Parts: sequence; C-alpha cells; structure tokens
Amino acid sequence: MASTAAATTSATATETAIERQPITASHILTLFPEIDSSLATTNTDDDNSVLDGYDAEQVRLMEEVCIVLDKDDMPIGSVSKKVCHLMKNINLGLLHRAFSVFLFTPDHKLLLQQRASEKITFPNMWTNTCCSHPLGIPGETGANLEAATLGVKRAAVRKLEQELGIPNDQVPIEKFKFLTRIHYLAESDGVWGEHEIDYILFIQTPVTVHPNPNEVQATKLVSATELKEMFTDPTLKFTPWFKLICNTMLFEWWDSLHNLDAFVNEQQIRRM
Repeated sequence: MASTAAATTSATATETAIERQPITASHILTLFPEIDSSLATTNTDDDNSVLDGYDAEQVRLMEEVCIVLDKDDMPIGSVSKKVCHLMKNINLGLLHRAFSVFLFTPDHKLLLQQRASEKITFPNMWTNTCCSHPLGIPGETGANLEAATLGVKRAAVRKLEQELGIPNDQVPIEKFKFLTRIHYLAESDGVWGEHEIDYILFIQTPVTVHPNPNEVQATKLVSATELKEMFTDPTLKFTPWFKLICNTMLFEWWDSLHNLDAFVNEQQIRRM
C-alpha cells in the first residue's frame, strides 16, 4: 500500500510540475535558446502559390532546410530551400551555402549532367556533375571552414546517390578535394534564382551512374576539348555557376588533375 501511495504522490507531483510550466513558444525558446525556430515559420511565407504547377517531388524538396550565411560564410540560421531561392528574398541579401561537385573518371573525363525539365530553378541546363546544398541537419553544418568542408562533402555523397544513383562506397569522403569557395548571384526566371557561397569539390574515381529522371535528364562524359566545343553550340544552355567556374578556373585545375596540391584548401572566398 505504501508503495502505491508513493507512486500516486510522485505522479501527482509530476502533473503539477507540468501544469506549472506553460508550454508556449516564447517560454520554451527562452528556456532552450539552442532551438532553431525557423522551421516553425518556414511555411508562413504568404507565397506558396509560387509553387503551383511544379512537379510534386521538386516542390517537396523545396522544404529542405538550407544554411543561411553572412557574407563571410558564417552561419546565421536555417530556412527552407524555397525561401532561399526566391529572387525577392535574394534581392534583400539572403545568402546560403552550396556545393558543386566535379567528378572525373580515371582517364580525366568530366561527368556532366543535364538538369531535368522538372527542376524549379535552371531546368534543362547542362552543368557540372552535381550541384546542391548541405542542409541544416547534424553532420552537414559547420561554423569554421574545416567543419563546413566536411559537412559539404557529406552532403555531396548524399546528393550523388539521390541525383545520379552513385553508391556511397564509390565516392568516399576522403577522396573529395576541396578547392575553393565562390560567392555569386544568378537569376533563373525572374521569380527564382541562386545566391550562394559555393564550395568547389573535385573527385576522381570510377563510378556507376543510374540517374534519377526527376533530377537528371541526361549525362555525358567529356574531355576539356569536348566541353569547350559544347560551349560553341548555341542550342545548349549551361548553368551560370558552371559557366563562371569554367571561364575562370576550371581548365587550369583540370590540367593539374594529377596533382592539385597547389590549389586545394583555399582560404579566401572568391567573389564573382
């Protein structure tokens, strides 16, 4: 009987304690400042109509949470991919973290992809192997360059599988080389665009490719000469970040693919 009475008393005390603490947003955020409240407001942007008519899977991916940055690549917080890619927000200075993977075969061919027509930003355009974002999730964030680089490499492994069907074990993190970061802004169609600090990752390895048609409509392996020839074809369109990288640095890096030591781990951000 004594033990039953004690249990009843303990339960009553717990219930009283719970009742005493208001479970409201303001109270919980005061008690736990480490909580990122952006998820609670991701969908309150009045503009969900901007996604009307788009592919359902691509709309779902717009709710992924990107890492919001200051101009020096320091994380400020996180918000949905949709909010990050609206030009009305970009024009107010909203900036997020991204990565671009350049995957080369052992014989120095670069794997390109043509983005699917279902893509909300820059559909149908040719670009480097994989372009995406580390997410505001454990393992993909980072406030200093070393941690952030590890985060984008993990994100790259995840997206190479999701977009191109490349198994994780074919692209181990230790094979990626981080070269530099570029800060650029590009408009897609007036509504959507990109404003990113983009981590440039190189990897040279044999892979098997099984593209996700919702992400990728075509792939192509090219030599440097063949890529330059593609640029002369007026029927082909290329993503702006890919063109920026090609016009400034890519071919010098490509020539040094056998030994990139002079180019890796650049500390400054290149402003484009």
